[in-house]
Amino acid sequence: MEHTGTSAEPKEAVLYEKLSDGRMLCHLCAHRCIITDGKRGICHVRENQDGTLYTLVYGRSITRHVDPVEKKPLFHFYPGTKAYSIATPGCNFGCRWCQNWEISQMPRQQHLTMGEEASPAQILAAAQRYGCRSIAYTYTEPTVFFEYTYDTARLAHEAGLANIYVSNGYMTAEMLETFHTYLDAINVDLKAFREETYLKYVGAKLQPVLDTLKWVKSHGIWLEVTTLIIPGINDGPSELSDVATFIASELGVDTPWHISRFFPAYRMKDVPLTPLATLRRARDIGLETGLRYVYQGNIPESEAETTYCHSCGSLLVRRRGLTLSDNKTVKGRCWQCGAQIDGVGM
Repeated sequence: MEHTGTSAEPKEAVLYEKLSDGRMLCHLCAHRCIITDGKRGICHVRENQDGTLYTLVYGRSITRHVDPVEKKPLFHFYPGTKAYSIATPGCNFGCRWCQNWEISQMPRQQHLTMGEEASPAQILAAAQRYGCRSIAYTYTEPTVFFEYTYDTARLAHEAGLANIYVSNGYMTAEMLETFHTYLDAINVDLKAFREETYLKYVGAKLQPVLDTLKWVKSHGIWLEVTTLIIPGINDGPSELSDVATFIASELGVDTPWHISRFFPAYRMKDVPLTPLATLRRARDIGLETGLRYVYQGNIPESEAETTYCHSCGSLLVRRRGLTLSDNKTVKGRCWQCGAQIDGVGM
């Protein structure tokens, strides 16, 4: 992952309205910040400057990398292809366990919005040059650099490339209505299933994330869900069962659930790694609830990254360390029994 260091000029934001006394109401994410003159929203990358709301990170690519799409993680969206992955600084969450806190929290902690200037056209050209099937907006929260993703995504669609969000799911319905035509797949991080956990460790609320998940699914955008299992935070069997039940009943049993292992990071370096037994228990809960595809992540050489046919149990897609090594699906169907395998480009 390459971090870069020049900048572009601020650009007027979208999805906001002007209130009295020069205040701005931002409609981009579920925080719906009211921003006074000279101040920034919770994301710290949208600023009220003399009665106009600006995005401070348009075209400021702090990192660009070619990833396997499985790294997003998306296991049922054009498996084995490459995703050109970009990010700018900033996030609307303050997760204590953030893995990319150096760039996600940079505007909040260092008051910096660094990045190498790269236009949407340049991003598209790079994705094409490296033979990528898609462009992924990832590493930090893509909602906060929405204008940049929107302009890039439009160009990507015109060129036949897909667009991916890797997101915390805290966007508004207005943002989703504006963007969904260009959004082909999304992995949403469902961090817990308890309101108090979101409030204490994230600085947000649970319900807007659940609303986003249901909205995305109902509009035909390919959806996969990730839950980072953190010891003592969200690893109780009842909570894991609640997550699995929500996915199965509200999103559908065809929705893949990625259960990831926690590694100490940021402000939670004193919390131990997730025991493998906890991950196995979580996967069992998901499968017992009726989910067709439950995967374990952050475990090298894990058999739990393999896709099996939900109908006959045959091995379909084998992965090792997020690298696809074998794909036995035939035009999206099981090679053995012919069952339709859920996903896009399978």
